Amino acid sequence: MKIRIAVAPGGGPWSTDTYVSLVDGLEERGFDTMWLSDVPLAPTIDPLVGLSFAAARTRRLKLGANVVPIGRNPMLLAKELAQIDQLSEGRLLLMLVPGIGQPAERQALGVSGADRGALLDEVIPLLRRFWSGESVQHTSERFSFRGITVTPRPRQDPLELWLGGMGPRALQRAGRLADGWLGAALNPLEAGAARRTIEEAAEAVGRMIDPEHFGLSIPYARSTPSAETLARLVQRRPDADAASLVPVGRHGLRSLIEALVGEGLSKFVLRPVTSPAARVEEELDWLASAVLDLQT
Repeated sequence: MKIRIAVAPGGGPWSTDTYVSLVDGLEERGFDTMWLSDVPLAPTIDPLVGLSFAAARTRRLKLGANVVPIGRNPMLLAKELAQIDQLSEGRLLLMLVPGIGQPAERQALGVSGADRGALLDEVIPLLRRFWSGESVQHTSERFSFRGITVTPRPRQDPLELWLGGMGPRALQRAGRLADGWLGAALNPLEAGAARRTIEEAAEAVGRMIDPEHFGLSIPYARSTPSAETLARLVQRRPDADAASLVPVGRHGLRSLIEALVGEGLSKFVLRPVTSPAARVEEELDWLASAVLDLQT
């Protein structure tokens, strides 16, 4: 099983110098992937902008992102992502997410009251059709495409789409539609159970997901975070043991990754609990020494 380690920036504001240091540092140290998250109302870098910049600055580093397709025109999104894949010579990794679902975000994206899951169900097949080179005919309450073709096509054929989520509907959707799954806020036993549920859902519709296409996003801390910070990180899982969701220190992080590998997961996105704005190099050195030897 190929274990791959991606690194995501912290969730705070970014600066040009910090972002350049992150991109260059990940490439130089041999991490597999840089991962960006799409949080439309947060002061984080937009993943399409950030990946385009990184594509031009790197030659080996894979470029991954959680992308919120809701509120974006699927034709334009398909075109933008295909071009990033071309410019990066096939290094793009994608996960679609429905957003955080807060009223302000929904209103800003123009989807107030909409079923975000149903929107994903509509958008995913559209993206695949555009990337296949098909002349797309599609009419719904939200979109109308009459014989539209997107060019150029992505470098990767197919360009894979992963999904996340941990609820029953999200896991079933991943089985029906996704090429892989990247979960979050789950302990190893829960992540292993989610993997099996997705595989069963895929089998039920005559599909199979590559067994190496399961992973987890992991917030980590080098030292014990404050109680307030920890509460914020585990607010989605107030009943869970915080140590199983937010590992602390070298041993805690390695132990969690090894336990997840034992449950059949092999792709990990590591995100520091704090945003090390002025010490990116130090953070990457620590992380490389702690876990990079686990990458195969």
